[in-house]
Amino acid sequence: MEHEMGYMISHYGYWGIIALFVGGMIGLPIPDEVILVFVGYQIHRGNMFFLYAYISAVFGTFIGISISYWIGRLLGMSFLQKIGPKVGLNEKRIEKAHTYFNRWGPVVLFVGYFIPGVRYITAYLAGISKMDGKKFIVYAYSGAMCWVLVFLLIGRELGRGWEQMSGYIHYPLIIFLALLSVGIGLFWYYKQQKRVYK
Repeated sequence: MEHEMGYMISHYGYWGIIALFVGGMIGLPIPDEVILVFVGYQIHRGNMFFLYAYISAVFGTFIGISISYWIGRLLGMSFLQKIGPKVGLNEKRIEKAHTYFNRWGPVVLFVGYFIPGVRYITAYLAGISKMDGKKFIVYAYSGAMCWVLVFLLIGRELGRGWEQMSGYIHYPLIIFLALLSVGIGLFWYYKQQKRVYK
């Protein structure tokens, strides 16, 4: 997978980044964090511009997650359960994400990016639950912008150490960032709810 990832980015540049993130957000088995760290490393080496790489990754994420939202909205849970196993979304992952979504609602759209196995499903669930499109955009898009920024910065700052980091980036770092994001998301959600019930 890392070879294909490097090929896409080295041969197609920013267009390759967009394509990878569209695929990753609709549920294809693409190691999104590793891609972002790799792109950050390319930025460190001077092979890419930070702003263009950031815009490309965010744009690809926006497209992919919006497609997932509309698929969920139009085709429902039965489609997700049918197609999920074919793209790595097994019943356990779907049920886990469904539980999170029912409990925390839109906050999961924001923090779900930092939780492997959850971010692929939250947009489908938002569509299935007929979440308002504007609310979906606010939470899902802002979460995407933060997630991409964090991992690009990690890759850039790690520089030449990115190969060692790619093997364990999904564990302690993800847990820390997920907890941080959950805290931010819950605070934001609390403020929104407080405003609604005033």
